[in-house]
Amino acid sequence: MAKTQFQRQLEGYGLTTANICYRLPDYPAILQNYIWQDYDLHPHFPELKRFLDFWSAKLEGPIHSVLVAHQGLIRPAELRMVGSQFDLH
Repeated sequence: MAKTQFQRQLEGYGLTTANICYRLPDYPAILQNYIWQDYDLHPHFPELKRFLDFWSAKLEGPIHSVLVAHQGLIRPAELRMVGSQFDLH
């Protein structure tokens, strides 16, 4: 059974976005961008690596560069203590 996105987040997966810059096959001087987004594990990024391996094997546009951003969505709550409390009647 496929895991839900929430289950994957509990296992440490976070939202990963990759900006893949690649050369057009017919016009190699022109660069094109492709945005990929999925849940992945930081710092090894197995899902992204699997996608880039697929790209290299099956697609004709050679990859020029990849810019990766990652954010863990489930983390300890940010807590700020209150310095004073005022009661109004």
